[in-house]
Amino acid sequence: MLEKMREGATGIFAKVVLGLVILSFVFAGVGSYINSGSEVPAAVVNGEEISSLTLERAYQNERGRMESQLGELFSQLAANPEYLSNFRQQILERLVSEELLDQFATESGMRVSDEDVKRAIIETPAFQLGGQFDNERFKLLIAQSGMQVNEFKELLRGDLTRRQLSDAVLASNFTLPSEAKSALRLQKQTRTARVVKVPASLFSDSIEINDEERNAYYSANITDFDTQEKVKVEYIELEASQLASEMEVTEQEIEDYYQSNQSRYRSDEQRRVSHILVELGDDEEASLENAQGLLDIARTGADFASLAKENSADTFSGENGGDLDWIEKGQMDPAFEEAAFSLAQVGDISDVVKSEFGFHIIKLTDLKEEQVKELEDVADEIRLAIKQEKAVERFYDIQTQVEELAFEVPDSLGEVAAVANVDVMTSALFSRDEAEGVLANPILLEQVFSENAIDEKINSDVLSLGDNHIVVVRVIEHSPRRTQALEEVKMLVDAALTQEKALEAAKDWANEVKHALVETGEAETLLASKELAWETHEAIIRASNEVDPEVRTALFKLSQDDKFDVVELAGGDVALVELQEIANPEQFDENEVKSTQQRLARQIGASSFQSMLEELKASADITYAKTAETN
Repeated sequence: MLEKMREGATGIFAKVVLGLVILSFVFAGVGSYINSGSEVPAAVVNGEEISSLTLERAYQNERGRMESQLGELFSQLAANPEYLSNFRQQILERLVSEELLDQFATESGMRVSDEDVKRAIIETPAFQLGGQFDNERFKLLIAQSGMQVNEFKELLRGDLTRRQLSDAVLASNFTLPSEAKSALRLQKQTRTARVVKVPASLFSDSIEINDEERNAYYSANITDFDTQEKVKVEYIELEASQLASEMEVTEQEIEDYYQSNQSRYRSDEQRRVSHILVELGDDEEASLENAQGLLDIARTGADFASLAKENSADTFSGENGGDLDWIEKGQMDPAFEEAAFSLAQVGDISDVVKSEFGFHIIKLTDLKEEQVKELEDVADEIRLAIKQEKAVERFYDIQTQVEELAFEVPDSLGEVAAVANVDVMTSALFSRDEAEGVLANPILLEQVFSENAIDEKINSDVLSLGDNHIVVVRVIEHSPRRTQALEEVKMLVDAALTQEKALEAAKDWANEVKHALVETGEAETLLASKELAWETHEAIIRASNEVDPEVRTALFKLSQDDKFDVVELAGGDVALVELQEIANPEQFDENEVKSTQQRLARQIGASSFQSMLEELKASADITYAKTAETN
């Protein structure tokens, strides 16, 4: 009930934790709920709007998650407008699916109780410290997300309802023990086989290639012989962090900084308090009387934590005996704060205090006095801060001069490098895929491979690659994409054709051996002519790494009536496979059978749930707005 009282709470830690919990909401399917309405719908599902703001926030949350996971790779993907458009559309489709499920759950009469919502909140790891629910953390994170506690509860209730629907569909499917045993029998089946590998290289020496074949291969695979577009550039790079070590700081500057930033080195008085909240309700006088009665009991020496747990309307702090953790001035409701900071000693209990949330009984449980760090204790920290500030100021001064010189002397970076006091770096020719280091930055790549940069070969504008990090670049050589002539790639074509024809020859020979085995049951003479021999593999399972994947796949397709196969291996060779024996287990552990029944039921349930969702979409009235341009 006190979520508004913390709305002013700020700080780096709170913001970092908030970012983490918002991502956890995304993973749990709740991230897209932290939204408010909008007049412009991104889609309308059976008359219910999905606002553009809902889509935008879900899109930004998911994009942030992808950036944190994939880093530079996602930046490269995001440089493609078509990719981002598809990315946004996928998120919208997810929101449409959620809305359809919400509607179906409502029509089916599904509802999640208050107790279930409370339990889900308490068990959410993002709201825990040391494995225990922390009410203060919960309220801070919810307030920082721009929501009220009750609003969050209702959105969470919707998510839990959808899960209830999903669980209902999954629970409606089952498999029989006989089905599980059949699945286990196939899963645990083993096979014994003989395998002979036939290297394609055995046939390479006999391969001949004529001009007609060479021309045909070149024409059919001509794009394989395209060169990549490449550029050679010169560039200068400057970061503010490079300048910090050059900055001088006087003792007077340190003193002045300390005096001007006293609040940074002073820890305000902090108080840890617990409270019991009685809501105002319809009868305020009765609520006050109730609060006064609880106060009288507390002052007789009764256990305050137990009273809070049993009687406080703030159920989340009540779970922790009414504890609100540490508070500072400026964080709480004014009336609450005045009472809390007027308590003289740990253990003191306030009179009944009225706020916009109800009547409070407040107990002081711990106290931290105001603390001030002395100058000598923070001098090194201040010196570093001043150096960084000066470095940034110097960086922006240099950046201004760099911008002017890069424009005034467009065909050289010499003067630009001199004013920045850095070297001009020169690259080798590189393609987009070969770029490394700073040259692999998507912003820089977009610039150097642009038509203007290649044609004009003049200095770029100052490119910002991050906080206080700039680059100026100039293309000095360009190698356009082109298709290499057949004469240039003749050796490559001949090598590819030789490999291709040798593989076909190996398959033909292996099939000849197979035919001999089928007809006569003997092929040792043929194998000996190539100095090849069988390898026996016993009790091969479906997940075995003992044989090549292609051999394993072929082996489990064979039968006693058709027990030979010739397969092409990933490495470019061939294998002849002979099935010799199939072993099926007949005895199964009871627990394993039950586990398999459950797994198969889940698989069937997942398929049923997807089919249900597809049917809901097919019968729904869904209207999509024109997709907004992504950024």
